[in-house]
Amino acid sequence: MTALRAPLLFAAMAGLLVLTGLLQSWSVALVLVNLGLISAIMALGVNIQWGYAGLFSVGTMGFAALGGVAAVLVATPPVPEAWAAGGLGVLGAAGIAVVAAVAAIVAARRLKGSRWRLPTILAFALMGYAGASALYVPATDAIEAVDPALTGYLGGFGLPIVLSWFVGAALAAAAAALIGRIALGLRADYLAIATLGIAEIILAVIKHEDWLARGVKNVTGLPRPVPFEVDLAQRPWVIEQAAAFGMTPAEAASILVKLAYAGLFVVVLAVLLWLAERALRSPWGRMMRAIRDNEAAAAALGKDVTARHREAFVLGSAVIGLAGAMLVTLDGQFTPGGYQPLRFTFLIWVMVIVGGSGNNWGAVLGGFVIWFFWVQTEPLGAFALDTLTAVLGDESALRAHLLDNAAYTRLMAMGVVLLLVLRFAPRGLIPERR
Repeated sequence: MTALRAPLLFAAMAGLLVLTGLLQSWSVALVLVNLGLISAIMALGVNIQWGYAGLFSVGTMGFAALGGVAAVLVATPPVPEAWAAGGLGVLGAAGIAVVAAVAAIVAARRLKGSRWRLPTILAFALMGYAGASALYVPATDAIEAVDPALTGYLGGFGLPIVLSWFVGAALAAAAAALIGRIALGLRADYLAIATLGIAEIILAVIKHEDWLARGVKNVTGLPRPVPFEVDLAQRPWVIEQAAAFGMTPAEAASILVKLAYAGLFVVVLAVLLWLAERALRSPWGRMMRAIRDNEAAAAALGKDVTARHREAFVLGSAVIGLAGAMLVTLDGQFTPGGYQPLRFTFLIWVMVIVGGSGNNWGAVLGGFVIWFFWVQTEPLGAFALDTLTAVLGDESALRAHLLDNAAYTRLMAMGVVLLLVLRFAPRGLIPERR
C-alpha cells in the first residue's frame, strides 16, 4: 500500500481537477492546473533548500520577484528616448560602483591584518557611492520623466519571453550567492529573519526604482510564447473544433491557449523533477541530507558545511526565480504590488510541509493540493456561509458581515489543512524515503 500511496494521491488530485472542469468549467480547471504547475516548481525550490539542506529561508518572495523582473528586462522592447535621456548615466554609475567594489575587495585581501584595511575599504566605498550617485540620480530622473504614463523606464531587449525563464533563474541564483555569503553563517532563526528582510529590500527596490521596471505603475502587455485568443478564435480549424464540442470559438481558443501554457510548464516541471531526483539520489544528495541531519558529524568528517549550504541555497533560489518568470509570462504583466509574503512565502512553505519535505514528488503534490484548496475554498466558503446563514434572513447584520468576509475562509482552511496533515501525516502526504 505504501508503494501505491503517491500514485493514488496524484490520481485523487487529478480527479478533483476533472471534477472542477465538469462542475465549473474547463477553463477554470486549466487555470488551476497552470498555477498549480508553477506553484509546484516553487515548492521544489524551497524543498531543495529545506528538504535537502535544512535551510530555513523565507526569502521566496524576493527571488520570485527577481524572476518577474527578468521577464520585463528580457521581453519588453527598449525605449530609445529613455536610453538617450539617461541610459549612459545609469551604465556609468554601475561601472563606478563595480570598480569601487572590486577595489575594496582587493584592498581587503591585500591589507589583511593591517590597521589600514578598514579605512581603505571605507574610503573606496565612499568614493564609489559619491561617484555613482553623481551620475545615477540625474540619469534616473531623466529616464522616469520620459512619457511616465506609458514608459518611464529603459525597457528590455525585446527577446522571446521564454529566454527570461533562464535569465530569471540566473538572476535569482546570483542574488542568492551574494546573500549566502552574508547570511548562511547565521543560526536557523536568524537566517529566516535575514532572508525575509532581504526579500523585502529586493521588493522595495523594484517598487521604487521606476527606471528599472516602472515600479508600482506595473508593466502590462508582455509578449507571449503562445498565440493570442483573439487570433486563434478566427482560425477555421478552431471554429470547426469549437462547433464539434458545442463551444463558441472564443471559449475554444481560451482553452487551447491554456493547454499550450500547460504543455510548456509540464516540460519544465518534468525536467526539474528529473534533475532534482538525480541530485537527491547522488552522493551529493546523500551528503546534503547527512549535513541536514547532523551538521557537527558531517563537519567532523571533513565536509564543508557552509559551502554545501550555499550550493543548496543558490540552486533552490534559481528554481524559484525560474518559477517567478514563468508566472509573469502566464499573467502577461508584472505587478510588484502583488508580491505578498502570504502568497509567495507562507503558502509555498505550506505546500512543502503538506506534501512532504525532503521528497520532490511530495513537494509537487503539495503545490497542486494547496493551490487547489486556496482557490476553491473562497467560493465554497461563500456557498457554505450563504447556506448556513439563510435562516437569519436577508436583513440580518450578522449574515451580511459573514458573507462580506467569506474570502477569509481560505485562511482558516489553510490552517485546518495544515493541522490535519501535521496530526495524521506529520511527515507529509508523501514522506521522505529513509
